[in-house]
Amino acid sequence: MMVDATALRAAFARRLSAMYGTEVPAYTTLVEVAQEVNREVLDRMGADAERLGSIGRVTAERHGAIRVGTPRELAQVARIFGAMGMYPVGFYDLREAASSSVPVVSTAFRPVDAGELAANPFRVFTSMLVTGDRRFFGEDLRRRLEAFLDARRLFPPRLLELADRAEAEGGLDDAAAEEFLTLATRSFELSREPVSRGWYAELERVSAVAADIGGVPSTHVNHLTPRVLDIDALYARMSGRGITMIDAIQGPPRWSGPDLLLRQTSFRALAEPRLFREDDGRVVEDDLRVRFGEVEARGIAVTPAGRALYDELAAALDDALAGRRVDAEERNAVAAALWEARVPGTEAELAARDLAYFTFHAAKDRPAGAPPAGLAELLAGGWVSARPIVYEDFLPRSAAGIFQSNLTSDGAKDVTEAGADLGPEELAGVLGRTLHDPYELYAAIRAESLARAREELGLPGEVG
Repeated sequence: MMVDATALRAAFARRLSAMYGTEVPAYTTLVEVAQEVNREVLDRMGADAERLGSIGRVTAERHGAIRVGTPRELAQVARIFGAMGMYPVGFYDLREAASSSVPVVSTAFRPVDAGELAANPFRVFTSMLVTGDRRFFGEDLRRRLEAFLDARRLFPPRLLELADRAEAEGGLDDAAAEEFLTLATRSFELSREPVSRGWYAELERVSAVAADIGGVPSTHVNHLTPRVLDIDALYARMSGRGITMIDAIQGPPRWSGPDLLLRQTSFRALAEPRLFREDDGRVVEDDLRVRFGEVEARGIAVTPAGRALYDELAAALDDALAGRRVDAEERNAVAAALWEARVPGTEAELAARDLAYFTFHAAKDRPAGAPPAGLAELLAGGWVSARPIVYEDFLPRSAAGIFQSNLTSDGAKDVTEAGADLGPEELAGVLGRTLHDPYELYAAIRAESLARAREELGLPGEVG
């Protein structure tokens, strides 16, 4: 029997979740609390709670985060996720988004087809160290770091062989699928191999993220994120259970209008026992704080115009709070007031102003007679209904905020040095495959749905 990419992805997400729960027990608590909150929201809101995805999808939904050190390692990751129907979407430069030292660029591997997203939207935010950026790594350190990274092997050849076969053939037979899933899960387990104390500490002085990537002989899951329908309730409940959360929820504020984009928070990185090799050769046990428990609430995907408005409001919030010390609640109140003044308060207004993405569907109980040609008239007249498209991607500033909130130190960044040019085109070259633009993906899903609705109404394909 053939195990296709969808089944491989769903099985891998389950196995990774079970593994991570064993390694980080507080993650299991996070998942339990998220499911409690989701049940309560479903009981309270009924069908409206599932407007941005069925409760089955939301319950199964996870996003993981991993970090690699070299273009070779990132290209191998792309092959492994490609076997599971997950493709690179978006470009995130955390070097610029973070105020502390985070010398990485990132993409997210995820499904791109609407049906595949509905079946299982597992996504992995994947960061690559930019060793050539002189703001972080001087020439001597860069040379030694690249030598260390070039010498290690994160993924066994057999895993890559199976990944290539699965992607080429659309899946694997049962035995090969089991071997693939076992090897893939094992590759992201926390290693028990000793870490060189001196080497790790040298990198940590530059960046805790750089040390987590380049100071260890393997990679691992940094966090695995469940989805919750009310992140404010979850934040309060986790704190009530005595789990230390980061200071604030990242992303848009809590406000009276539709949920947009992505809100994220996490519990703080926990001290985990690790083996260290001292300079004199002794192996001792100590701890590291690099892994944390993130949770997210997903909203509606926004158009480029909607994203521009979001960025304007984020800048306005920074200006409004400049020089002030405020707590998370006051910050949210200021942000919410800005949103109330500038952001449409209904889905209909968001659609009418082309600020967010929706799918369109011919109404079952539509009016009699000939339908109008224009989309606005079709919506207003009840000929067509609009359903929001879930935001499947990430916000660089929010990702940087989560990273920063869990760093042991801010590290060091020499702003007098020139940064390394590494943008979307260069990253696509590293990956050896298309780097998808998320806006184009959302727009294609919207256009396909509108074409179907117009066909059902007997209208020509062009919107009048």
